[in-house]
Amino acid sequence: MFDFLEGYDVLGAFWTTVQLTALSAVGSLIWGTLLAGMRVSPVPLMRGFGTAYVNIVRNIPLTVIIVFSSLGLADIFGVTMGASDDFKLQGFRLAVLSLSAYTAAFVCEAIRSGINTVPVGQAEAARAIGLSFSQSLRLIVLPQAFRAVIAPLANVLIALTKNTTVAAAIGVAEAATLMKTMLENEAQTIAVGALFALGFVVLTLPTGLLLGWVGKRMAVKR
Repeated sequence: MFDFLEGYDVLGAFWTTVQLTALSAVGSLIWGTLLAGMRVSPVPLMRGFGTAYVNIVRNIPLTVIIVFSSLGLADIFGVTMGASDDFKLQGFRLAVLSLSAYTAAFVCEAIRSGINTVPVGQAEAARAIGLSFSQSLRLIVLPQAFRAVIAPLANVLIALTKNTTVAAAIGVAEAATLMKTMLENEAQTIAVGALFALGFVVLTLPTGLLLGWVGKRMAVKR
């Protein structure tokens, strides 16, 4: 029944998907948090940059961003991400960079919505005792904001997991790339499709349930 799996590294392909998701999640969380801080910053230039970045990146297809990272950054500008002789590693790193840059825009908006749930009086009290904007944001506002947006961030993470399939456009050997190869070589189209659909359900469903539970446990009672 599963003879069509012989010769294919299905687990290895999904492991690449997991690595793409994990590294991109960390990168997008860091960059998205910085963007959220810019969007609520009292400095007009930083607010303008954060707003422009989010509005522009969210409206560009992820495929365009990933292909540009490969053809534009790597081929034209020579950005090798420290892997000039290993094209597979270079493609993987460029995919992580692209996914992080794209997902950060959605992370930013999720965190900004959490910042808006924090009572304005708390930030005013922080300024009254001499804390700077960055100190107030880091010590008082963001800890509460993160607790309020665990569930939305879980949705962003699930979307990121599914978006890793776009990395196939630049030849990254993740699950979608292997599925395309198997569909071209094997006759069991339905079985191949069902296998990879089940694989993504296994990756995303427990994540959503776990982070949803954590979000309820960590929610700020007001």
